[in-house]
Amino acid sequence: MTEQREQWGSKIGFILAAAGSAIGLGNIWKFPYIVGQNGGAAFIIIYLICTAVIGLPVLIGEILIGRTTQRNPVGAFKQLSKTKFWAAVGSMGILAGFIILSYYAVVAGWALGYIFEAFTGNFFDFSEPTQAGDHFGLLTGNVYWIIGFFALFMILTMGVVFAGVQKGIERGSKVLMPILFLLLIILMIRGITLPGSEVGISFILKPDWSVVNAQTVLLALGQAFFTLSMGMGAMLTYGSYMSKKDSIPSSALQITVLDTSIALIAGIAIFTSVFATGLDPNAGPGLIFHTLPVVFTKMPGGFIFSIFFFILLTIAAITSAISLLEVITAYFVDERKWRRHKAVIIFGTIVFLIGIPSALSFNLMSDFHLFNLNFFDFMDFIASNILLPLGGLLMSIFIGYIWGMDKVLKELKFGAEKLFDRYPLLVKFWQVFIKYFAPVFIFLVLLQSTGILDTLISIFE
Repeated sequence: MTEQREQWGSKIGFILAAAGSAIGLGNIWKFPYIVGQNGGAAFIIIYLICTAVIGLPVLIGEILIGRTTQRNPVGAFKQLSKTKFWAAVGSMGILAGFIILSYYAVVAGWALGYIFEAFTGNFFDFSEPTQAGDHFGLLTGNVYWIIGFFALFMILTMGVVFAGVQKGIERGSKVLMPILFLLLIILMIRGITLPGSEVGISFILKPDWSVVNAQTVLLALGQAFFTLSMGMGAMLTYGSYMSKKDSIPSSALQITVLDTSIALIAGIAIFTSVFATGLDPNAGPGLIFHTLPVVFTKMPGGFIFSIFFFILLTIAAITSAISLLEVITAYFVDERKWRRHKAVIIFGTIVFLIGIPSALSFNLMSDFHLFNLNFFDFMDFIASNILLPLGGLLMSIFIGYIWGMDKVLKELKFGAEKLFDRYPLLVKFWQVFIKYFAPVFIFLVLLQSTGILDTLISIFE
């Protein structure tokens, strides 16, 4: 028995769901510490330029492929190209989403677990980040803790996708995204009102160009690409549930603005608090689980704000995880004619089983290595450093050169007639960006993320 393909019930439902896909741990966790290590506002300015030049044009193209075909990544490329190669490109996106969800949900489980840590007040035993770091090491070293919260997070994710596009993903996004935004605003206001927070605001808003180099630009370029959930088929799949009455350019712009705003507000909330409590903003990946627990102990009202923060982090993680599981589910519903419920249960379970070695990389399997990487880092390298940028590169080439720009513009115009009539120059700019800028810059991201670019630079130095 096949199911009739669903569509979004409203435009705002699509925008919130797609923004939820883009707004994940990368915005709340990775973006602030990369900013902290790369000169604050100088990095942000470069990042915003990269987002406008690369992120937004490719996002428009990916959503357009989905809406045009009303299919998953494999079915979409198969329908538009009629070749096995491009269908394989779609498969690569599904594989990337599958792999990413398997280890992303492990990290999301940490955030979920830290809600309980915040409720119990465990953070208030720490006076230094090293103590919080040791506690984090004890928790992730506990097999039952890390597997338990990983499983709980996967069950929550599966529950939303199980309910369907409108009743699950859209309804969930309409509840979760406003809560996420509200909590983040509260945390930002709390950070700004702390004595000494002006140093954090200056750090975020005052550029330090002395630390900017080619590496900074490449990091900003990579962040602009990865933060919008591109290359893994999530935006393509969400686009496939769109109506042709909705404007893709305006929807993509709203998604990009929401994604970037959340990252900036998170940066302000975190850095005002970190500077106000006299801690190090350059803590790197340990900023969230090592530094912030100590920040909360030093902050008036820190108990309630620590709970808010980790609820926020978990919501950001679950909205992204939903989109990853939906990519896999859509493939089996569209191409294999499975029922949604069957696909969600089977592949949600498989993702969990494949993710167990990633969870065990911090305890029982810590000595197991592939190419000098533990299992967790190996899966991350394969998906994030190879499959995503390669998928994004091929997708931009497909849109710019294979699909045919006449066909692309014809489809893009549906729902965006006013844009085409009033601002034809913007449409021309988009064509230039998608054909010439995007492939080159995403290729640089691929070279940078795989380490090839560093090797080439060292050869010519």
